[in-house]
Amino acid sequence: MVYDKLLSPITVGDVELSNRVMMAPLTRARTPDSVPGVLQAEYYAQRANSGLIISEATNISPTARGYVYTPGIWTDAQETGWRQVVDAVHDAGGRIALQLWHVGRISHEMVQPEGQAPVAPSALLAEGANCFVEFEDGSSGQHPTSTPRALELDEIPSVIDDYRQAAKRAKRAGFDLVEVHAANAYLLQQFLATGSNQRTDRYGGSVVNRARLLLEVVDAVTEVMGAGRVGVRLSPFIEIFGLSDDEPEAMMDYLAGELSRRQIAYLHINEPDWTGEGPQLSDDFRRNLRESFTGTLIYCGHYTAERAEALIEHGLGDAAAFGRAYIANPDLVERFRRDAALNEPDPETFYGGGAKGYTDYPTLD
Repeated sequence: MVYDKLLSPITVGDVELSNRVMMAPLTRARTPDSVPGVLQAEYYAQRANSGLIISEATNISPTARGYVYTPGIWTDAQETGWRQVVDAVHDAGGRIALQLWHVGRISHEMVQPEGQAPVAPSALLAEGANCFVEFEDGSSGQHPTSTPRALELDEIPSVIDDYRQAAKRAKRAGFDLVEVHAANAYLLQQFLATGSNQRTDRYGGSVVNRARLLLEVVDAVTEVMGAGRVGVRLSPFIEIFGLSDDEPEAMMDYLAGELSRRQIAYLHINEPDWTGEGPQLSDDFRRNLRESFTGTLIYCGHYTAERAEALIEHGLGDAAAFGRAYIANPDLVERFRRDAALNEPDPETFYGGGAKGYTDYPTLD
């Protein structure tokens, strides 16, 4: 099959991309000291054939962490490490965005500085959720999250500034864009959702109030990068990590309009069936979003090349992001171009470890 639409160039905000096959953000837990290095530079450079690499979720501050062995962007060493990655991707002809991450309540005291409680919009436990910690004996593994404390009103500006400073470091490191992670039940979506946000101040209650923090973060990051180099990831209707929301459609309608008005580069929608199970987004939802948001629309969730081609052909989206397929196929775009078979990923090596299951998957050549 020929994928003319999927493999065609596209301009996303201020950045020209060679195709519409995006590499989805993939947590791989291979930075024990939170500093990307030679291994990460090789891994991302191998996948520079994508239209845009969206980096693994990257902690904006020490208090943003919920998973050990994930990278950060709050120190000089981390910034230098990411510069090495960006240079490798650019030398290979690719483009890369840094995904800015704060986990909120999906954390534990063992991961937080000085053993403090994680922060969230409200002091509500994420029922059934686990984070990833390092135990006293040096081993690591999943552990139920802690009950968070609610952010004080006067603390919120410092969280916004953490995003601003992270964007400044991303810009200095040479990233083409940044993506604000407001999906998958982490901090910014915790503010968006009715089940996790029970505040009574200007950041809680109405759709406008619950969306306020995300929009203030986007404004701060845009001041640094420019609107044409900012994307936002959202996951409407998703129910993971104990997240629940009574008003997902109303929130999406409002955010689409506000983010379109800000002229950001793209919206990246993580679909509720991203595991291959559960409900799919309806075509009516996609059409409504297409009408409300004027930037690039990227969808992510168990996509094949055929599904992605149809999405673009029907005008419902502009690009698709591929996750597990990119883990196992560093030359994914070339495989789509040749309509070649794909390597199967090894779930046993998804998280943690070294080069095995990370940089050793074979290419067609």
